[in-house]
Amino acid sequence: MIVPNISQNAVAVADHYDELDPIYRRVWGDHVHHGLWATGRETPEEAVEALVDTVGDRLGLTPGQACVDIGCGYGSTARRLAVTRGIRATGFTLSAGQARYAVAHPVAGVDVLVCDWLANGLADASVKAAWAIESSEHMVDKPLFFAEAHRVLAPGGRFVICAWLAGTDASSWQVRHLLEPICREGRLPSMGTREEYEAMATAAGFAVTGYEDVSRRVARTWLICAARLVKAVLVDRETRRLAFGGRNRNSFLGIPRLILAYRTGAMRYGIFTLAKVKPA
Repeated sequence: MIVPNISQNAVAVADHYDELDPIYRRVWGDHVHHGLWATGRETPEEAVEALVDTVGDRLGLTPGQACVDIGCGYGSTARRLAVTRGIRATGFTLSAGQARYAVAHPVAGVDVLVCDWLANGLADASVKAAWAIESSEHMVDKPLFFAEAHRVLAPGGRFVICAWLAGTDASSWQVRHLLEPICREGRLPSMGTREEYEAMATAAGFAVTGYEDVSRRVARTWLICAARLVKAVLVDRETRRLAFGGRNRNSFLGIPRLILAYRTGAMRYGIFTLAKVKPA
């Protein structure tokens, strides 16, 4: 597990997203996660929605199911799946700024709460499906992240995780100059490998039913974000203020590191499909 040399916690994660809220929506858009390209001809918006639809397919969602979006950001994934699959979803975010945006863009069947997933308060076996798109990285206690998902899922329920992962064979140079700084600058308390994620999932009681490495299909996200950020800095005063004078300004250093981390294989992007096995 890669751990940053400056400890990150839930307060730091919330502050990061609250302060940089205007930049995130300008640079990343409402979904705040990678796009998934199949042909390379998709627009960034189409690629982002393709990742959401891939998660919905792996979950096997059916109308009326109660679901949870762990680390829901602006609630856009939950809204899309509510509209396209007919599910009901409760989203959890640490960011009050993200929750305000979600409330201002309501969709029937979707609720967004400002609440730490590690203390979510949901009843045992109360939901049929759960997903976490690029939020597990922000969890201070990753074994508890898995354990809580297992607890709230009903038997037979599925859990899909899209995660930034450390390459299994990352060199000491890659850890020191790419992965550790990415964790520190991105407010990630830790970054695990595929093998560590699967071990934590199994320890929590899940069966690992699928895994796909889609690193090559998502990596261009960062070139797009870099271009958007440069443009925003040039034309928008608030972006310049946050990028050069904000508390979280060092976060922007992570973009070139992320581009290089993907190109060198130091970092991977994986989609896990887990199942809570029904008792015999």
